[in-house]
Amino acid sequence: FLPNIDEDDIIWSGLPLSPEQALAKYDVDEVLYEADVESVLSELKTKYNKNIYTTDTDEYKDLEFAKHVIPKNQDFFYALDEARLIKDEFELTLLRHASKISDNSHLAVMSSTPIQKNETHIHAEFVYHSIRQGSKFQSYDPICCSGPNCSTLHYEKNDDSVEGKHSVLIDAGAEWECYASDVTRCYPIDGIWKKEHREIYDLVLEMQSSAMEQIKPGTPWEYCHEVAHRTLIKGFIKLGLFKEASEDEIFESGVSVWFFPHGLGHLMGMDTHDVGGYPDYEDKNPMFRYLRLRRKLQKNMVVTNEPGCYFSPFLLAEAKKNQTQSSLINWDVVEKYMYIGGVRIEDDILVTEDGYENFTGITSNPDEVAKIVKSGIEKGLKGGFHNIV
Repeated sequence: FLPNIDEDDIIWSGLPLSPEQALAKYDVDEVLYEADVESVLSELKTKYNKNIYTTDTDEYKDLEFAKHVIPKNQDFFYALDEARLIKDEFELTLLRHASKISDNSHLAVMSSTPIQKNETHIHAEFVYHSIRQGSKFQSYDPICCSGPNCSTLHYEKNDDSVEGKHSVLIDAGAEWECYASDVTRCYPIDGIWKKEHREIYDLVLEMQSSAMEQIKPGTPWEYCHEVAHRTLIKGFIKLGLFKEASEDEIFESGVSVWFFPHGLGHLMGMDTHDVGGYPDYEDKNPMFRYLRLRRKLQKNMVVTNEPGCYFSPFLLAEAKKNQTQSSLINWDVVEKYMYIGGVRIEDDILVTEDGYENFTGITSNPDEVAKIVKSGIEKGLKGGFHNIV
């Protein structure tokens, strides 16, 4: 149903979408105007003698058609969530295209570090290149942070100077026809990895790879999350961030949560954090409290795989309050990594019949990332940049 035509509004906003244009643009069988809603619903209800459900009528409760529908029914919402959970080929095509736009925009950000004097410039660069590709909207407000700011998971300021910083984290995704992408990449501002930054980056990449190997129909998402935590624990023992103890002992202590506090990933589709995951934010186990997906994977689910490792003074202050957990941490070693802030690597993943397909094409290989950044610096020194897309 299209909005009724307002003759006065045409003067200010131009002609609205016509029924013929709507039929060509959308996957529907019939297009009518808002004025027809009441008669159509009345006819359907009389013909089939069935209930008609809708999400809500908050904006329409005083209109005639509201009497024909049942809003906010929980069983109906459950059915909608389950229907949205599994993506059809049309939806997957839109998701792949959104991911391709994000790939190009992330490449543009990595390739133009000399003109990024503050975090706002990073934000602007991503949005600019997304709009150039036809994506006028972002799936969510981009997270663009540098140095210690990267320890804030949903950083929103995006306006600090990058001067004197070493690390950058950008979490940004373009939207295409109401379908989302959600991608995070990290890089050294000068294209040269410092020892500690590269160590943590390699570890997060290993966390992502170890979780990725588990992705297939029938695997509980909680298990993938546990695998990522155990990979972090092994890496921290090797790097000396955790003291010598058994992997099981450290895992059971929950100390890894202070360095990897969020969930491994979430469902994605029309929403960045899509419906059907059924998280349990009251879970007494903090390792799973913020996990947005709490069910077995199914074919044609789309999920994000986004492990992270953070050195947050606020989280670590909490760790120090727990004697058992604090005793497992080598605090002097941790101090050497604080300048990084945090590393997160995020890709968009389709669960296939026997594994997965990665929609995200922008490289996460640390050597290739460094090469892209250095190439951009060299172009800047030669006198300018070209449009990446």
